[in-house]
Amino acid sequence: MNQKEKAAGVLRAPKAAIQKTDRAIIKRRPDPVNLPMLHAMQLAGLAPAKALELVPDGKLRRYRVDGDKAGSTNGWYVLHSHPVLAGAFGSWKTGESHNWHQADVTPPTPAERAAMQRHMQAAQAARVIEQDRVHGEARAKAERLWRMARPATNAHPYLERKRINAIGIRRLRDMLLIPARDAAGVLHTLQFIGADGAKRFLTGGRIAGCYFAMGRPADSLLLCEGYATGATLHQATGCAVAVAFNCGNLSAVARALRAKFPAVRIVVCADDDSRTPGNPGLTRAREAARAVGGFLAVPRFEGVSHG
Repeated sequence: MNQKEKAAGVLRAPKAAIQKTDRAIIKRRPDPVNLPMLHAMQLAGLAPAKALELVPDGKLRRYRVDGDKAGSTNGWYVLHSHPVLAGAFGSWKTGESHNWHQADVTPPTPAERAAMQRHMQAAQAARVIEQDRVHGEARAKAERLWRMARPATNAHPYLERKRINAIGIRRLRDMLLIPARDAAGVLHTLQFIGADGAKRFLTGGRIAGCYFAMGRPADSLLLCEGYATGATLHQATGCAVAVAFNCGNLSAVARALRAKFPAVRIVVCADDDSRTPGNPGLTRAREAARAVGGFLAVPRFEGVSHG
């Protein structure tokens, strides 16, 4: 079981586990109130990038997730102190959310439980409103940048190094722009790829369930993680390809594609992360294939790394 699976559903942090919380994410003189929920964030892979004092005031607050680019605030949390310490946290970047409550307390009374439920419903409503606002701003910016950009040619260092073609993508200065659209074709965000291969997404954009499509499906549709892999597969097979951008998005995209193309044979092409504990590329690809009654493949590329 990986850390994400441990954190699924309602997260509880036992006292013994709290002692192992990464002290780098807790302020120098930690408030005991912060420790359990910070530990839960860490288990879910959503630890704050720097010291964070959680404020139990019931307000929706944002923070930068460890590993996200500097200046971004894709992480969010809300924490209530009454009738018991409880809250939720998640990421607008991945679309995930987790509920949490303090485990080592007297069980709440029915009235307290009802109050907790009201607090969480109010927080959920506020979260949806804020998420819609953030996503809307990102959509508008993505459309603006996409219009400013020009169709990319194969004369780009990243494409030349990967030995792939520019297929339906654009270029703005030295950056390649890969559009991420939902199944209805709405542009939600952009992935930027620099000449050195560095990748990043537009801040605040929706990624969950969005993908980049190459070609129109006939009998088969290949689903993979990265643009380079997708372009290579499309060039080699002539099949339609959907790029999910990361392994955590494979299942969501697979379900969206299955709903849009119910009769198409979906083949999930895994990145074999054999050197990474748990091999997330292969594990998530297998989950995605099972979720839609699809097939699993592990492509092998000679001489050039893809992604």
